[in-house]
Amino acid sequence: MRIALSQLKTRFDKIALGGGKKAIDKQHEKNKLTARERINYLIDKKSSFTEIGSFAGYDMYEDQGGCAAGGTVAGIGYVSNRLCVIVANDQTVKAGAWFPITGKKNLRMQEIAMENHLPVIYLVDSAGVFLPMQDEIFPDKEHFGRIFRNNARMSAMGITQIAAVLGACVAGGAYLPIMSDETLMVEGNGSIFLAGPYLVKAAIGENIDTETLGGAVTHTAISGIADYKCNTEEECLDRIKQIIGRLGHAGENAGFDRIAPLNPLKNPQELYGILPTDMSKPYDMMEIIERIVDAPGLQPFKEDYGKTIICGYARIDGWAAGIVANQRIIVKSKKGEMQMGGVIYNDSADKAARFIMNCNQKKIPLVFLQDVTGFMVGSRSEHAGIIKDGAKMVNAVANSVVPKITVIVGNSYGAGNYAMCGKAYDPRFIYAWPTAKIAVMGGEQAAKTLLQIQVSALKSKGKEIDPEEEKKLLDEITSRYEKQTTPYYAAARLWVDAIIDPADTRRVIAEGINAANHNPVIQEFKTGVIQV
Repeated sequence: MRIALSQLKTRFDKIALGGGKKAIDKQHEKNKLTARERINYLIDKKSSFTEIGSFAGYDMYEDQGGCAAGGTVAGIGYVSNRLCVIVANDQTVKAGAWFPITGKKNLRMQEIAMENHLPVIYLVDSAGVFLPMQDEIFPDKEHFGRIFRNNARMSAMGITQIAAVLGACVAGGAYLPIMSDETLMVEGNGSIFLAGPYLVKAAIGENIDTETLGGAVTHTAISGIADYKCNTEEECLDRIKQIIGRLGHAGENAGFDRIAPLNPLKNPQELYGILPTDMSKPYDMMEIIERIVDAPGLQPFKEDYGKTIICGYARIDGWAAGIVANQRIIVKSKKGEMQMGGVIYNDSADKAARFIMNCNQKKIPLVFLQDVTGFMVGSRSEHAGIIKDGAKMVNAVANSVVPKITVIVGNSYGAGNYAMCGKAYDPRFIYAWPTAKIAVMGGEQAAKTLLQIQVSALKSKGKEIDPEEEKKLLDEITSRYEKQTTPYYAAARLWVDAIIDPADTRRVIAEGINAANHNPVIQEFKTGVIQV
């Protein structure tokens, strides 16, 4: 685990450099801070910043030179003691241009703001859409234009949006700050226009410089588009702190229960030594739970029934939570049946569905700890109605109205990913440990299945493969498939919000519940038709 975390840190440190040291030096020469420096200046001292999507775009767009963190640094942090969503363009990465993953990441941050009713701060410094890939970012429902639609929807929801234009803000991107509640600009660096000087010259033959066309003076004194003109970035960021510090406090929140926190029964630092090197081997998930939840620990629900899923009530940093976790040791039911860890059986699916419905009834947030290889297969399970019981659990997860926070500890395979609240089931936040693996099935089984398909196809064309060639083909398939199951592959595509240090699990869950508590609106819980 420590080796995996060292690799995670090394990769993150490279991402944190954005476009590299030369690009950072260039930014500083213009009296501009980098995206990360802006966020560090903005957030309250000694407070935590939970970064989201730092691995967005990882190992993607290699032909275009890459796109570190999707060209945007984002997360949730405290500004003037208020929890806010912060989104900062990274101008050192392709001039802050929007790649397809940039749009996806920005939409994810707006989704977090809307689901949890958090104020949003945009730190704008972008050249606009990355033109060579415009067809993948411009016209579709989940593309660039959806961001401005969300600006309008958030405004109607009463969610505060503040935009600071610290550099370029071009073309369609110009609508983002103007659709925010208040806009600040830094004189000399900030500019807003639908078309820059070169395009204006090409379109209508007018010669004009950047500042006159769309600088801070123009937009605060002539067009009236921007609200505040600042001399430096620091002055601009200080003004944002003042604005956020004056926000009114809503009269109510969601009402999730919190008491004074207690430390876990066992040391969270010991989380590093619990998982086996070979993730197919068993371990006791309770050892992880006892290092995440407050003392005195978990209050189990149906402890002796459906033992391959642990359900129970606990507190995490004082917040009441319902825990749904895959047990990884081999267990024995009262009927004498041996059940494999990490597999969802009829009884465990039945229990989990009931527990999830109980938490919705009691307005208790849910925490899913995933290490699941799927549902049990074979005639015994099929005849007992495993699909019916699995559907019941999926129904409960899909219709759950309390906040759901998912942490993928190990395996996350097939329909088990769905039942344990994978990305498709709208968790408020979803995190992965460095040991996570996300795929439709395990690498070994998938590779052998794919091999048989390829071998059969070759045989149908009259080609025979000797054992050595077959092994080489299997190794190639396995390597390709295994790469697609890593947490980095998932984080690059925003299937998870972040890859986290296991010792940080307790903090990010508590911060997630805290964020969710800002939204007082909880829908009525309904499940529709449930198979029995």
